[in-house]
Amino acid sequence: MVDNRLLPKLSQDLLEILNDEEYYDITIEVGNDPYVKVFRAHMVILSYRSPYLRRILSTNKKKNDEVLTNIKLSNIIPEIFHIVLRYIYGGEISLEEYDISDIIKIMITAKELSLQELIPYFESFLVENKANWIEQNFDLIYQTCFENDSFLELQKCCKDLISKEPNKIFNSPNFSSIPEKLLVMLIQNNNLQIDENQVWEYVIKWGLAQNPELPSDPTSFSKEDFSILKNTLQQCIPFIKFRNLTSKEFLKKVKPYKKILPKELYNDLLDYFLDDDNDLAKRSKPRTKSYNIDSIIITFQHAELISKWIDRLEITDKLTTSYEFKLLYRDSCDGSSEFNFNKFREICENKSRTVIVTKVKDSNEILGGYNPIDNYVLSRVEDEDLAIYCGACNLGPAFDDDLRYYRYYRRI
Repeated sequence: MVDNRLLPKLSQDLLEILNDEEYYDITIEVGNDPYVKVFRAHMVILSYRSPYLRRILSTNKKKNDEVLTNIKLSNIIPEIFHIVLRYIYGGEISLEEYDISDIIKIMITAKELSLQELIPYFESFLVENKANWIEQNFDLIYQTCFENDSFLELQKCCKDLISKEPNKIFNSPNFSSIPEKLLVMLIQNNNLQIDENQVWEYVIKWGLAQNPELPSDPTSFSKEDFSILKNTLQQCIPFIKFRNLTSKEFLKKVKPYKKILPKELYNDLLDYFLDDDNDLAKRSKPRTKSYNIDSIIITFQHAELISKWIDRLEITDKLTTSYEFKLLYRDSCDGSSEFNFNKFREICENKSRTVIVTKVKDSNEILGGYNPIDNYVLSRVEDEDLAIYCGACNLGPAFDDDLRYYRYYRRI
């Protein structure tokens, strides 16, 4: 039996070695002029804790002239290295103590020193605890994670955010300052949950922000103004799905900026929108409205139908709202061999905007309902008190008299 209660003492003793002024055998110069700090350390610890430092030290082995080994890490901030060095010795790091911007710097330094075990720890902390900060500073997170192939969880987080909630990025106060590379990556994403008309508006907004000297009204543009904006957006234009616009949107939003489009492209689009019989096959491939559904009963197609029903739309109507479906209760995991009413109440009671689905045994029939709670009208019942409820011990969730779940007992 291993008793981990003794590890804190070991960690503390190793940290105290950092303050030792007698037995250190290496100095590390960290930072760039004029701000450089020298750290004392021990080669054996650095070698076994950091694969990167082991490689550096293998080419800088100490000679027998009693001159200390010295290495330089000019691309690391001294304060950040101090934090990482304490982790190397003590094996502990408390992220709650640091600003998020510092956590990003620590994570990058950990990657440079090949401390791979820290990467998933940092990523999980950021994704699970700092989601709002990630959204507000998306450009920084994006640049950080896609410049480092090790940050796979953050990359996935960025891609999910782009697909599911692009407006949080497009409407961010920092949107105008995002790099061109990020904007191109955003608009070429076929899973982007946003209308093409809005994509065009955001691209124009970004282009104008890069050239604050340009008028906001294109009718006031000079020939040179159009040329400037055209050059700014030349990498973005190819990824706009213009044919997914309506004729009215094209006339109102795109035509005023026709001089920033390649002439051949604009003439082609003009022919398309002036043709009353334009073939649907000629339209751009639409952006996919994607739903990540953690369900063994419904698919993303079902989720789209449910979303339309919630919004009171016809099946053939265009879905304008994007909903995220998050699993709360699955009977095969949270229940038992039969529906666990008590567990269902524990997990789902007083949860608003809830969809309940169940599949009839030995059939493809799916039953269920939607519980808005704060807007009971949407559940399509007359009595708000019966919009959805979970009754007695033998009665599960019910939608008025339309749908009720019962548990039956058989006496033996």
